[in-house]
Amino acid sequence: MLFRINVRRNLPFLNWLKGYSAAHLRADFTAGFTVALVLIPQSMAYAQLADLPAYYGLYAAFLPPLIAALFGSSRQLSTGPVAVVSLMTSTALAPLATAGSESFIVYAILLAFLVGCFQFLLGTLKLGTVVNFISHPVVNGFTNAAALIIATSQLPSLFGVNSVKAEHHFQGVYNVLLEIPRSTHLPTLGLAFLAFAIQYVLRRLNPRIPNVLIAVAITTLICWSGGMERTRKLSLDQVSGDLQWQINDYNLALARVDSAMERRIELGKHLKGQAKCQACHDLKSTADVTAKYNITIADLQIRELKNRVDAERATLRNQVLAAFTVGGKDTLYCPERELPAATQFSGERWRLKVGNRPLNPKELNLAGGVAVIGLIPRGLPQIRLPGIDFNVLIDLLPMVMVIALLGFMEAISIAKAMAARTEHQIDPNQELKGQGLANIVGSLTGSYPVSGSFSRSAVNYQAGAVSGFSSAFSSAIVMVTLLFFTPLLYYIPQATLAAIIMMAVIGLINVRGFIHAWKTQRYDGIIAVITFVMTLGFAPHLDKGIMIGVFLSLAHFLLRNIRPDMAVLSKYTDGTFRDSNRRGLIRCRHLAVVRFNNSLIFANVAYLEEKIIELQAEMPELKHIHIVGNAINELDASGEETLSKIVTRLRETGHDVSFSGLNDKVLLTMRSTHLLEKIGEDHIYGNVAQAVAVLYDKTHQGTKESVCPLRHCLRAVDSVEIYPSLGKQAKQINGER
Repeated sequence: MLFRINVRRNLPFLNWLKGYSAAHLRADFTAGFTVALVLIPQSMAYAQLADLPAYYGLYAAFLPPLIAALFGSSRQLSTGPVAVVSLMTSTALAPLATAGSESFIVYAILLAFLVGCFQFLLGTLKLGTVVNFISHPVVNGFTNAAALIIATSQLPSLFGVNSVKAEHHFQGVYNVLLEIPRSTHLPTLGLAFLAFAIQYVLRRLNPRIPNVLIAVAITTLICWSGGMERTRKLSLDQVSGDLQWQINDYNLALARVDSAMERRIELGKHLKGQAKCQACHDLKSTADVTAKYNITIADLQIRELKNRVDAERATLRNQVLAAFTVGGKDTLYCPERELPAATQFSGERWRLKVGNRPLNPKELNLAGGVAVIGLIPRGLPQIRLPGIDFNVLIDLLPMVMVIALLGFMEAISIAKAMAARTEHQIDPNQELKGQGLANIVGSLTGSYPVSGSFSRSAVNYQAGAVSGFSSAFSSAIVMVTLLFFTPLLYYIPQATLAAIIMMAVIGLINVRGFIHAWKTQRYDGIIAVITFVMTLGFAPHLDKGIMIGVFLSLAHFLLRNIRPDMAVLSKYTDGTFRDSNRRGLIRCRHLAVVRFNNSLIFANVAYLEEKIIELQAEMPELKHIHIVGNAINELDASGEETLSKIVTRLRETGHDVSFSGLNDKVLLTMRSTHLLEKIGEDHIYGNVAQAVAVLYDKTHQGTKESVCPLRHCLRAVDSVEIYPSLGKQAKQINGER
């Protein structure tokens, strides 16, 4: 029996078979087919967001949805490429390789493998709660910033313009905005707006309609039938001499970037090798300084070379080439402004297609129309282990953890939302295993990091998915597409993919989250806003923004535990004991009822001691301090020792002390350390009301306090009339308020 439970826990898909019927199979097939219609175009769009060729999105949509469904605990969660993880993949790999290059692709696959291993390890060790270190305000601030970054990154594809890349994302957006008025390609913009309109209208009519697929199909058909792509191939000999020099310089600059990156990696290996070298221990410090200096110089050189490549790429992209005829037969191309006099201009204008790879001198590609996805290799990806470079692995490790945790947070939040509707139980640790295995297996077939998708999971649920078999059908349809239908994807406009991405990330923008966080706790709202601003400011280095948010959350958590809330209580109108400062109540001068709202541990016990000393100084008529310990859930060695000192000091100065509301765990600690014996069991009460009833007579004998704030509700605003002797305290409280 135990073996059967363990098998079903580790292989959760076996639970789908219980009571499964032909009707369930039809529902899962319909849902899987519907999700695939959204997944295929979305995955290609998100791959380009990750600076990868579009077909790598199809590879990420092939096996990961199936594996995540088989080994996860959610039956409706749809896994695959998602916007935020795609953007963070590009961010993680940008310092290591040129976007879109062979090295970049290799590292993207390695990143998926590492993310999967990290997630699977967390799930195996049952550490799913580690995601709680990233608070909701931090996630909200980061997600809103990421949504804006993703949306604005699509502006060039949306308007059909080229722009100069910049060190910071907001500078790049500014460059695009400058370029839009003079270089917008109207057919491209028209297709983008058509894609927007189709998605918006169909989504409003019926969310079950595959609006993304219909938008892709219509715009692709228009692009193909209207011949809107307009491409041409030529050799380097067919362009003007100056342009030839520019192309050669660009290729040379790319080669220098790759060489500098390889040298940077070798320097890193050398530095790590020196750290392990025992024979050169005496020379270690000098060698380390030299190696670190060389690495710093290499980083500066790489940055300078990348800036040069970006500038040369922008120059080549912005060149408007004109075709002209020489001698009535040879067609040559040169920048339009350099068109030779007395030549026959054909009227054709072109732009050189420049990606992130070197240009082939024998086959230069010209474009004179709408940009399309282009050729997608037919067939399934090869199964191979990702290449593991331990030096690159160490460089990737911080982003691996960030992507793994953020991706899982997105997936588990979606899974819980689906489970609340279907009443299926979700196991966070099993879900971590499922997401981890999806990334590991996906990396074997060319996938980059994936996670759960909110939009596709919603489509899956609305289409009637009963089990994870729907994701299996989605994977099967992607497989069929890779095998037989990739030629149909050639004419998908890049503007359409940009529109798909922008429509998808609109749902990530949540301004209400900031307002809600501010209303809940002001510091949560501040942390959310700071995370949002820092993420935008540091983009494309998204990890810095979220790290700042996590640091602020942890710092506030520590501060709140070092200086926890502590209140002096008085009786309120409803008969309960409340914070006298917040409610504007008078305090008793002889009996201080103190509520400590945290566990007594090494981090905060000194704060309790400090506050008690302050009470003694502020209340000269004080006789007894009663500590309400309902919130004290733990008492460690430091807390016990300091508490013992507090009891000794109070009694030496003529004051007494007692406790109420302590739980069994705290009482057991007090008993085992003999602190309970020192305090006296007759000084331990079940609740604050019982303690006040007993202590009142003891603390008020021989006093002139006829109306006590612990027995009657005395507000600061009217206490002067009821009890003139408290006038001074009333003025103090009114001043505090």
